[in-house]
Amino acid sequence: MSNSRPRSRRDPGGGAGAAGRDELVSRSLQSAEHCLGVQDFGTAYAHYLLVLSLAPELKDEVKETFQYTLFRWAEELDALNRIQDLLGCYEQALELFPDDEVICNSMGEHLFRMGFRDEAAGYFHKAVKLNPDFSDAKENFYRVANWLVERWHFIMLNDTKRNTIYNAAIQKAVRLGSKSVLDIGAGTGILSMFAKKAGAHSVYACELSKTMYELACDVMAANKMEAGIKLLHMKSLDIEIPKHIPERVSLVVTETVDAGLFGEGIVESLIHAWEHLLLQPKTKGESGNCEKYGKVIPASAVVFGMAVECIEIRRHHRVDIKDIAGIHLPTNVKFQSPASSSVDTEETTEPYTTEKMNQVRGGYLALTECFEIMTVDFNNLQELKSLASKKPDKIGIPVIKEGTLDAIMVWFVLQLDDEHSLSTSPSEETCWEQAVYPVQDLADYGIKPGDHVMMEVSCQDCYLRIQSISVLGLECEMDVAKSFTQNKDLLSSGNEAELCSALANLQTSKPDAVEQTCVLESTEIALLNNIPYHEGFKMAMRKVLSSLTPEKPCQTMDTHCQNNDMSSGTGQSNTVQSILEPFYVLDVSEGFSILPIIAGTLGQVKPYSSVEKDQHRIALDLISEANHFPKETLEFWLRHVEDESAMLQRPKSDKLWSIIILDVIEPSGLIQQEIMEKAAISRCLLQSGGKIFPQYVLMFGLLVESQTLLEENAVQGTERTLGLNIAPFINQFQVPIRVFLDLSSLPCIPLSKPVELLRLDLMTPYLNTSNREVKVHICKSGRVTAVPFWYHMYLDEEIWLDTSSEASHWKQAAVVLDNPIQVEMGEELVLSVQHHKSNVSITVKQ
Repeated sequence: MSNSRPRSRRDPGGGAGAAGRDELVSRSLQSAEHCLGVQDFGTAYAHYLLVLSLAPELKDEVKETFQYTLFRWAEELDALNRIQDLLGCYEQALELFPDDEVICNSMGEHLFRMGFRDEAAGYFHKAVKLNPDFSDAKENFYRVANWLVERWHFIMLNDTKRNTIYNAAIQKAVRLGSKSVLDIGAGTGILSMFAKKAGAHSVYACELSKTMYELACDVMAANKMEAGIKLLHMKSLDIEIPKHIPERVSLVVTETVDAGLFGEGIVESLIHAWEHLLLQPKTKGESGNCEKYGKVIPASAVVFGMAVECIEIRRHHRVDIKDIAGIHLPTNVKFQSPASSSVDTEETTEPYTTEKMNQVRGGYLALTECFEIMTVDFNNLQELKSLASKKPDKIGIPVIKEGTLDAIMVWFVLQLDDEHSLSTSPSEETCWEQAVYPVQDLADYGIKPGDHVMMEVSCQDCYLRIQSISVLGLECEMDVAKSFTQNKDLLSSGNEAELCSALANLQTSKPDAVEQTCVLESTEIALLNNIPYHEGFKMAMRKVLSSLTPEKPCQTMDTHCQNNDMSSGTGQSNTVQSILEPFYVLDVSEGFSILPIIAGTLGQVKPYSSVEKDQHRIALDLISEANHFPKETLEFWLRHVEDESAMLQRPKSDKLWSIIILDVIEPSGLIQQEIMEKAAISRCLLQSGGKIFPQYVLMFGLLVESQTLLEENAVQGTERTLGLNIAPFINQFQVPIRVFLDLSSLPCIPLSKPVELLRLDLMTPYLNTSNREVKVHICKSGRVTAVPFWYHMYLDEEIWLDTSSEASHWKQAAVVLDNPIQVEMGEELVLSVQHHKSNVSITVKQ
């Protein structure tokens, strides 16, 4: 008896404790199921937590129901803005199911919506690792990877010339005595590693992005430099001595420059570095060891510009037409792109857009010689400080060629030291794009030799700004010919001619005349300029409405309208037609759209627009008024919908839609997320004979060889990064699909003819297949590196729109192959095409 163990006081009866536990588990399961039945998801979730903590062996059995409960409860917490409770629930769930890819993905989706993109990427990445075939997680990861690790990282790391020149300049500085180095905006850490390899004894690097910081840690460890480089996860503006680094450094290296030079904050960070982190600079004529003095690589920059004609820039930044499918655009509605909005406009982001001008569709025409805009010395603290406060410089450039003034194109030469420089000119083989300042609001954009292009140049809000662009004609002594400024600036710009005109208009126009400046994204402006798009929709809508039978008018307030057997064309305007119930048309395409106004011209139609922004609604009202529509003709649907996510509803309790217009293709070239779910709801909301536009979509593609796409998608080995092992780490963030491509100007060699890859039918979904195999005949020998794709959108069997056409506001996309495939003319390749939500995957079967 001496060896016998006493029974636990919690289990006096040997099995009674287990029985009690089982009973509690059983009751909790029943309670959880009951709560689910009455949609009390919070209580159900609490019961499941109790069950799984008491009986972990039931994990597999209740997993799916637990997931469903968690997701529904999380939705409620999200709606109530109980963020901490929501995150706590997911953390509890992941403790119970640490390797559940569905929970990881859902956690990532919530974090992404809250703005925690770095953290979201971690969960998406984990979900993909747990299940490489999990389509939702892959698509989420691809979308967030494009944001976290921008594509220019790959392009720059593949730019051997850029890497070689930076390495040479850093080597020279270290050899001359600059032995302590700070790398600002380290990215993958390549410049820090150049400094360490050159012999610097103290190397510090700072990187704000959590994703890039962690990536740089891995890269430095793989290159056995983690002990020699101190990596800080912070902004350089927050670095303090001796808290973060022990003393001032003799060299700062950085490439925190964008296409407009200043847009990544280089001026602010270097002012702070000179004041707090760098040794004092060497003065002219002073000799001595460089280690005692501070310097910056790059040392200076010269910014250049050129006035250009470019049709592609024009159609994305200037509404170039007055009538669209019979709709007149009034002069009191002015459209602008964000890149050309005034400084105080809420919509303004960067005052320029960026383009690789040597690859832009249709090319460009130089209207002036290349001219110098400004120089900046990064080793001169006073000059850096004066940049922001300096008054704008006025520049006048002679015109050398007749043409249309569409933009000022800008590039720069980065002088790393007195020996090494990098140019971002479009005439150079470079990874850089150029900054493009679109020209708007001129009375006449035509210029000719003898004219001068006038502008004001300044550095404000960390941006190079080119404003007040105007043209001084040969016959004018003053800049009064054509003004780029807003009406409020007419007097200050000296534009007497337009000022007189404006005053005359004020005398003769109605006192309540409204003028509206409407800021549109560049793709929205290109859409307005897309004539075939609007003409196609007008014809297709007219055909549908003409085929429908109008409904009888309501006899009393309580009488429901019944279908009428009479058929009359919607274009007629007789007494009977005018009192019939209208046809209801809903446009839920994203962004600014005039399709509802076009629909309103087609007879007895009640069109609804889904635009969100007040300035867009005002602009549509003014366009309606200018086209003599009664004010109540156009309705804004969001005013009738309580929940924006439930936009697809009946127009009235007893009415259905005649036409619903959906956005199927994103401007980027991808299929819209959840488009088939939206189509399924839309079909239920159509009257008999009603249609969804587009009715179906065909996806086309072809095989190409394109070194450009390879280099934009992944770092190609170690040779381009001068022997440093970076590729395996940053390539974790490569995505198989490249978006916003212009196939007409993409450097590539077609190896096959276009083939149909996929059909998406919105009206008859049983015709769709999520998996398809396509045989492709090889018509030219080469290496298949990518499959670019585009769409034909069929509004009906006869009217369709091509997203790769010259007028298209859509761009194209491409699947880039992990491993290029050598092919010979006459062979056949089989492509396996899979479609899931908005994600299309294409693999080559061999």
